[in-house]
Amino acid sequence: MGSVVKCVFLAAVCSVCQSLQGGMLFPTDSPTREVKDVSGLWSFRADLSPERNRGFQQEWFKRPLAETGPVIDMPVPSSYNDITQDSKIRDFIGWVWYEKEVWVPARWIQDQGTRIMLRVGSAHYYSVLWVNGVKMTEHAGGHLPFEADVGGVLRQSPGSTCRITIAVNNTLTLETLPPGTIQYMNDRTRYPSGYFIQNTNFDFFNYAGIHRSVLLYTTPKVHIDDITVETTFSDNIGLVSYNVSVLGSSKPAVKVTLSAKDGRCVASANGSKGALKVTDVNLWWPYLMHENPGYLYSMEVQATAEDGQTDVYTLPVGIRTVQVTSTQFLINNKPFYFHGVNKHEDADIRGKGFDWPLIVKDFNLMKWMGANSFRTSHYPYAEEILQMADRHGIVVIDECPGVGIRDIRSFGNASLAHHLIVMEELVRRDKNHASVVMWSVANEPASEMPPAGLFFKELVSHTKSLDSTRPVTYITNSNYARDLGAPYVDVICVNSYFSWYHDPGHTEVIGLQLTTQFDNWYGKYQKPIIQSEYGADAVPGLHSDPPIMFTEEYQRTVLQNYHDVFDQKRKEFVIGELIWNFADFMTAQTIARVVGNKKGVFTRQRQPKAGAFLLRERYWRIANETGVLPTWARYPCQ
Repeated sequence: MGSVVKCVFLAAVCSVCQSLQGGMLFPTDSPTREVKDVSGLWSFRADLSPERNRGFQQEWFKRPLAETGPVIDMPVPSSYNDITQDSKIRDFIGWVWYEKEVWVPARWIQDQGTRIMLRVGSAHYYSVLWVNGVKMTEHAGGHLPFEADVGGVLRQSPGSTCRITIAVNNTLTLETLPPGTIQYMNDRTRYPSGYFIQNTNFDFFNYAGIHRSVLLYTTPKVHIDDITVETTFSDNIGLVSYNVSVLGSSKPAVKVTLSAKDGRCVASANGSKGALKVTDVNLWWPYLMHENPGYLYSMEVQATAEDGQTDVYTLPVGIRTVQVTSTQFLINNKPFYFHGVNKHEDADIRGKGFDWPLIVKDFNLMKWMGANSFRTSHYPYAEEILQMADRHGIVVIDECPGVGIRDIRSFGNASLAHHLIVMEELVRRDKNHASVVMWSVANEPASEMPPAGLFFKELVSHTKSLDSTRPVTYITNSNYARDLGAPYVDVICVNSYFSWYHDPGHTEVIGLQLTTQFDNWYGKYQKPIIQSEYGADAVPGLHSDPPIMFTEEYQRTVLQNYHDVFDQKRKEFVIGELIWNFADFMTAQTIARVVGNKKGVFTRQRQPKAGAFLLRERYWRIANETGVLPTWARYPCQ
């Protein structure tokens, strides 16, 4: 790669080094903060104009959306695609408009010392936000939150409702994450004028809309803007290093108190930077690795300004360490083996919309099957899911939306700049979660292409500069000898589908091919390996003996053949196995997919296939090999 191209890459890196200002603490009630959830039913309208820009031309944000034309009810959070009976809405590409009028408590408006923030948990993919017709902010990318201070606008018309308008565009381009292309069909003998399709390189449905909660919340003018926590321990002493950012005061007094689960204060300190020493520490342990997994302390941060104004924020803190050697992944200096799942935020009707019953059900199923980990394939999941993982001791590989980077043009300057910003947003949001043990910067990129080496070198390096406490990886399906990004990751994560996409129907070759795969990767890079995806489609209720493809028996046989090799190689350098997939999920309509991807070991409705019982038996056997589980944990259903 020439020096000019290298300079362009470096310029992209420099352009985002200071791009993100401020923190992104999860909104929570406290003695000084209030949260009002404004999710629910919103008014909705898709811009069906040929150019998808009528809403901006006619400035729909300046008046109630119902005055601009027909609107329908739309639940928030949810994807809009499966809510109606209209295929045009299901498959819509372009701008859609959301609106809701809400009352803001009068005391919020009257108190000039109160900041009023409006936060959107996630909207796909480009969003513009207005309040009472005034533009507040815009945001590029889905899966991650954005917010704006709306107090000034609301105080211009006290006593009136707050009209929130959000325009969301799900169009994907070569520079977005994930990337895609718009293809216009110009053959007038086959397609009408203006006909276009959205092309993507990922195998899940391109759900769109406002996928997570919309919240109004308050803080004092002098407020805790960000908190960064890093933890370690030695013998029975835990150490919590913290860095608190306070805005609105030049010399705030900061007090930090760490409490145990029973409410006892175990450590305290003054100052915006410091360390808390915890005697007889309870470490954060993964599920099935310790009889007391997921232990969380409560860290209360109190900031007081010169005039006495105070802000209080409480952060759950798990004390643990993560380390990678050439053959092991260590949590709290003990070898950790990932026996877990890949997932999707995906369900009937709601699409990718946040849904508590589904989340709790999924965690119950993961614990039932003995899974100790999951990857957020192929994008960041809701913050509440990570909070659940913290509490239950489920280990997380936190992945950004860098899926489908298959076009060489998506390795360009604009793509890199956006990718770096997305990693900044991801680390900023998730850095304090004990469950998050590794960052993943991409899934199955074309990492053998010439620009990929420098691209991933910069991407991994930048991620490490944001967080030096966690390893960084990406998930590859490239040839081991031609993968240009592998030298820069800490853990090799490999996807392979032997006897499915390769040699379909021939399960007898899995053992040889998988062994060769592992030996080749480790021989070249001397880094621990996770089998980050493997599996086979199984239509629930479809059976055959001897097994044939798409039956539950075939899926089970594929898994068993992979497991035989895993059991040999985990004695050497394989540190994990993540089944693809936890549950069936929706995809785009293609001749290779019958109402979605059927590689789940559970159906989309969360009913087990034969593979789920096989994994349950295996995962509990692996967990019990450690000999540290209490008696009750050996039999999860008794």
